[in-house]
This record gives sequence, C-alpha cells and structure tokens, in this order.
Amino acid sequence: MEFFSDLVEYLEINGSVVLEALRDHLYIGLVPVVIAFVLSLPLGFLVVRFAWLRVPLLTLSSILYTIPSLALILVIPGIVQTNILDPNNVVIALTIYGLALLVRTTADGLGSVDPAIVQAATAMGYKPVRRWFTVELPLALPVVLSGLRVATVASVSMASIAALVGIGGLGQLFTRGFQLGFYPPPIVIGLVLSVLLAVAADLVIVLVQRAVTPWTRARQGA
Repeated sequence: MEFFSDLVEYLEINGSVVLEALRDHLYIGLVPVVIAFVLSLPLGFLVVRFAWLRVPLLTLSSILYTIPSLALILVIPGIVQTNILDPNNVVIALTIYGLALLVRTTADGLGSVDPAIVQAATAMGYKPVRRWFTVELPLALPVVLSGLRVATVASVSMASIAALVGIGGLGQLFTRGFQLGFYPPPIVIGLVLSVLLAVAADLVIVLVQRAVTPWTRARQGA
C-alpha cells in the first residue's frame, strides 16, 4: 500500500512533468515511424522493381541498424548542424532505424504479390501507378503492416535513450528515479507508460490493418 501511495503522491506533485514527458515521447517515438513508413514504400518498390538494387539497399539497411543508437544521436547534430538537445536529432536517428526495418518488410510484401494478379490487372487496363496503389500495395499491406508493428514497438522503446543526452521523453522518468537513489515511482510510471504507449500504437495499427484489408478476415473465416 505504501508503494501505491508513493505513486499517487508522485503523480499529484509531478503530474505536469509526467504529461510533458509522455507528449515528448509521442513525438520522438512515433513521428519517426510515420516518416520511415512513407519513405519505405518507394524504396521497397525500387528493390522489387530493380533486382540489382536489392542486395546493396538491404545490406545498407542492415548495417545502419547495427549502429549504436546513442552514438548515432550524438553524431547527427554534427551532420545536420542542429543543437545537441534538439529532439529532431532523435527523430532522425529513429527514422533511420525504422527505415532499416521497413525497407526489407516492404520489399518482401511487394515481392509476395502473385505476378498473375498483376498481369490480370494490367490486362484489365490498369496503368502502372493505379495498379500499384489499388492492387499491389493493398495486397502487400498485411506483410508491410506486420513490419510496421515491429518498427513501432522498437521506436517507442528506443526513444527512452533520448534522456541520456538530455532530451525529453519517458526516459527522463527513469533517469530521475536513478538520480533519487533508485526511487521507484518515476521509474515504474515511465515503464508502465512506455508499455501502454507501445501497446496502444500496436493496437491502432492492427485496427487499421483490419479496416483496409477486409479480405484477410474473410479468408481466415472461410
């Protein structure tokens, strides 16, 4: 009971701080996923359309994902000439990680589309752009969105590292708890909110997937 009373007391005193940390975490954790998703679509198309690009692009994405996140966050300000405490440094770093994950899954999703379906759409008079948006991309979405779910959870998790360089986010609650001699309330609150944010984002993607790919539910129920 004492622990829960400490949690309540901490929230009463530091509620605005917690809300600000959550707001910052939403920005630095989810905006990179959106940017990476948008960029991964044309890159995934290029990988599928031009076979010679597959190995170099996917190899580069794998290499980028192996770069330590803290090191990347510290290097970016020198490259893009931003302040070391600019949240956009984290956004850029997490966008790179998200793109490294999503390019592969997007390429796999587009590559899984049955060529016979593409040929049938072409025979029906679909131009390449219309065919890609109305036939190929929708059929690839289950695979693409599965990758997006992984990238989203990873981004929300890695966003906590921003606190180590003085940038906002729920990671600040972790560091504050350690600075107070391993004081549990801010650590627990930060952990719970991080998990809830990841679960909520994942649930949104699942609901979107169910809405835009109704044929997959029909096939599963058959």
